[in-house]
Amino acid sequence: MKTFSMAIHGGAGTLVKGLMTSQLEETYKAALETALNAGYAILEAGGTALDAVERSVKLLEDTPLFNAGKGSVFTAEGTHEMDAAIMDGSNVKAGAVSLITGIKNPVALARDIMDHSYHVFLAGEGAMTFAKSRGHEVLEPTYFYDEVRYQQWQGIKDSDQFQLDHSVKKDGKFGTVGAVACDQHGNTAAATSTGGMTNKKWGRVGDSPMIGAGTYANNATCAVSCTGSGEFFIRGVVAYDVSCLMEYKGLSLQEAADEVIQNRILKIGGDGGLIAVDAKGNIAMPFNTEGMYRAYRTSEGGSEVLIYK
Repeated sequence: MKTFSMAIHGGAGTLVKGLMTSQLEETYKAALETALNAGYAILEAGGTALDAVERSVKLLEDTPLFNAGKGSVFTAEGTHEMDAAIMDGSNVKAGAVSLITGIKNPVALARDIMDHSYHVFLAGEGAMTFAKSRGHEVLEPTYFYDEVRYQQWQGIKDSDQFQLDHSVKKDGKFGTVGAVACDQHGNTAAATSTGGMTNKKWGRVGDSPMIGAGTYANNATCAVSCTGSGEFFIRGVVAYDVSCLMEYKGLSLQEAADEVIQNRILKIGGDGGLIAVDAKGNIAMPFNTEGMYRAYRTSEGGSEVLIYK
């Protein structure tokens, strides 16, 4: 049997030890472990990497602890605009969605776009029309309301400021979620979901739903899910860059991931991290911030849930 493995993240950023209560730290770790184990159980039962990453991301979307789904941040208009993407490394098919509101699990909608449309990327009103045609329930804004997110928004509302969710040290609530997996058949997959930036305007879209920037999967190289300063990850085409370094320079997964996060993205001013897996089940989780919510598990027995460096 081939090695199978999975990694998930809940965002990177200014996670400084001591700023979070030990109780809150345990709450985050428990949420990560629950999501990881649910996806891993699918791999263990012989299921696909694609199903595993979708399952884990849905659970992370369902908790208000992370900036995705239920815990999404507020836009300048006081609404929630969510983005998500999913990609299948076995056939490089992908689905992505942006600027949607009221959808409980954006990653499930991204999966539907991949499986049930001729397209890769849908956004805004059109994406909502498609969602309704596929039976996705549109929930009331109250479902997505979170008091900490609301207060975060109140601090910069009516200003020209916007805030990457992970960039403010006084706040204990952080970022984008994602998952990568390699199943027993050596197939890989990646999924990413986010609520974007607090107080974002003009229909801003980050890297998370962009195939090749925040999300990418190809059995020939790796599956990647990113988190961090989205504008820089878009400019650096980060997820695909990791794949390219493996394909064209022959770097290992760890070498490629480190080169992109510890060198290339820093050179253009970006911060954040990524999780990645290759078709042999190897895992890399580099970040250049103080911390990144992350967890992994492999069929060889390795398993960890981590926050800090």
